Amino acid sequence: MRADARKNYDQLLAVASAVVTEEGADASLRDIARRAGVGLATLYRHFPTREALLEALLRTSFDELTTRADELETSSSPEDALVSWLRDCVACAHEYRGVVALMMAAIEDTESALHNSCVTMRAAGTRLLARAHAAGMARTDIDGTDLFALVGALAWLNDQPSLTPRADHLFGVIAGTILTNRASSDVREEGRLRAHR
Repeated sequence: MRADARKNYDQLLAVASAVVTEEGADASLRDIARRAGVGLATLYRHFPTREALLEALLRTSFDELTTRADELETSSSPEDALVSWLRDCVACAHEYRGVVALMMAAIEDTESALHNSCVTMRAAGTRLLARAHAAGMARTDIDGTDLFALVGALAWLNDQPSLTPRADHLFGVIAGTILTNRASSDVREEGRLRAHR
């Protein structure tokens, strides 16, 4: 990439991050280009679709989730690993308001720029879930696709301002439903302790 193209790319990403944080995943691409000081054609040259722009914004988070799953597979109990990764996953999906709907659609849409990242994320969760299944710590009727959908549901709930105060409770309810040996109150308490570290 030429130096001027790299500069435009970096500027677009920085501005897009700010605008999408303010306005959500459906923020105006025209407004992003204008604030970045480039034409809309330049934005589309770098990011042909909204999903391509969001994938670039979330790429580091997606990569960190995969790395985190790898670390948790060897460093935590199957149950703790799954709960910890689920929390990280929900935080990623909630990073930009409204992105969760695009992620849920992208898992089935092979043309979406978000598809590969979402499939990789689902595979990482599936590995952690399989480990919890093998240890008898998770319901066997829940698979990786269900887990990905539950992450989406939790992230969507976090997007609702009226439910934000109940986010830990709702996470605990869903995590407690997935796990066979842990009450939702235990999961909520762990979340509170983790938030205060």
